[in-house]
Amino acid sequence: MHNTFGTRFRIEIFGASHAPCVGIRAEGVPAGIQLTASDFEHDLAARRSGAAGTTPRHESDIPLISGTDNGITDGRTVTVSFRNENTRPQDYSQFALHPRPSHADLAARRKYGEAFDLSGGGIFSGRMTAAVVAAGVIAKKILPQGVKFTTEITELGGCRDKSQFDAVIEAAAAEGDSAGGVIECRVEGLPVGLGEPFFDSVESAIAHILFSIPAVKGVEFGSGFEGVRLRGSQRNDRIIDADGTTASNHEGGINGGITNGNPLIVRAAIKPAASIAAPQQTFHFGHGRIEPLRIGGRHDVCIALRARIAVEAAAAVALADLYLARQ
Repeated sequence: MHNTFGTRFRIEIFGASHAPCVGIRAEGVPAGIQLTASDFEHDLAARRSGAAGTTPRHESDIPLISGTDNGITDGRTVTVSFRNENTRPQDYSQFALHPRPSHADLAARRKYGEAFDLSGGGIFSGRMTAAVVAAGVIAKKILPQGVKFTTEITELGGCRDKSQFDAVIEAAAAEGDSAGGVIECRVEGLPVGLGEPFFDSVESAIAHILFSIPAVKGVEFGSGFEGVRLRGSQRNDRIIDADGTTASNHEGGINGGITNGNPLIVRAAIKPAASIAAPQQTFHFGHGRIEPLRIGGRHDVCIALRARIAVEAAAAVALADLYLARQ
């Protein structure tokens, strides 16, 4: 499997949902960066389960770090891993013959063979985002001081009224169903000039890694799809001062694939969780017919709740790679 991303800041993800651990190896981390377990706590806490609508599976996610000397990076490869302590592989045995709708069960076994372990979703599981979040912590330390990330859920289950988000989750849970959402990441303080035209554009790099996050099905920058409904005279970002500040930000802080000094704005569409409690009619390969499937186990009602920090981390990884390339 090819599970690497980046050129100057190069990360490799390893492990699986029910393997002994999941983690990330990061090459190109400059020497002299403080990196201890406490540096990861804030972002890991944002990913942990516990809130309404999240999975009952709880992992301590204590980072095991190598590639540092007394808590300071020394230029070697940095490895951060997390033990999987709360696994229940018996919940997944039926899916070899009765694959779950909108999961990778069938595609994975056809690609990698019938021996491929579907337990916990394997490497396709949202559990892998613990490693992505860890990489994001390192990435944010590589970026220059003054770069600020603000990431929030702007839409949930088709509702944009944040005061109603809890009700949307409760209704989906009560019906044995799930809800999707839209996550917006805003990055301020980026230097002008990150990115290159075409294949190494800021949009290309960020979209590439965002689509690696399980459940991300759409990415847009600036005003995105809504912006195409405007005319050019309405959508164009007028420059209003010598610093290049624009009156609007439909471009999302990027021109020609290059950061322009205005806030970078990117959104990710997170699909409703595919594992739902309600029965689903889907093909059983052992019996050769469509049969009802009930998915047990422990699953999120709304993946977007815990994916927020993963989206931020992924954007940070792409930006750190582009920043080091510019250096």
